[in-house]
Amino acid sequence: MSPNLSDDRLIVALDVANIVQGMALVDRLGDSVSFYKIGLGMLTGGGLALANELTQERGKRVFLDMKLFDIGATVEAAVRGLAQFDLDFLTVHGDPQVVRAACEGKRDKALKILAVTVLTSLDRADLDANLIKPGDIHDITIERAARALEAGADGVIASPQEAAMIRALPQAKGRLIVTPGVRPMGAGLGDQKRTATPMQAIRDGADHIVIGRPIWQAADPAAAARAVIAELR
Repeated sequence: MSPNLSDDRLIVALDVANIVQGMALVDRLGDSVSFYKIGLGMLTGGGLALANELTQERGKRVFLDMKLFDIGATVEAAVRGLAQFDLDFLTVHGDPQVVRAACEGKRDKALKILAVTVLTSLDRADLDANLIKPGDIHDITIERAARALEAGADGVIASPQEAAMIRALPQAKGRLIVTPGVRPMGAGLGDQKRTATPMQAIRDGADHIVIGRPIWQAADPAAAARAVIAELR
């Protein structure tokens, strides 16, 4: 794969139904993309098999976005099993006890545990409906990020609107910030409520940006990916 074509700061979300559609999209994107996210929606459509195909046969990096949440022993066991795959990132909910269990599960594997702070599809009204404590959503996100990093997370998932504030945390030194909710200029917001452009997210401290629909729904997905990479550079 030519390093001049791809840029692993861009992670393309394979938010399609199954492994067949996922591989078709990977083929269309070719060397323009080196890093992919496989989410919970594809788990029953062959997501783990796709992850293995991408890492072992295609030389791609893979971010498995499972957002694990359960009692400690269950999270630890799940992560121990997933760590046998050649994955780069795995998400868990950012509650400290969940993060600690995930870190126990990965042990000496290179897999990075990323903690979900507050989903980028949520706003304050959603937090109220979920009985989350009062307060500014950005402040709650920063506090959750700090606690997850203190618990041992290798990085956090947060909206680009919080990236700069998280990057300023002492706990964030040397840790990863991965931002979904990134939308190229002129792209529709979809169900995202806290967004930014790719370059703004990187400038604000993100190490990686995750983009799905604006790329895979484009008439020419490879051209859409190359446009994002050109903006990043």
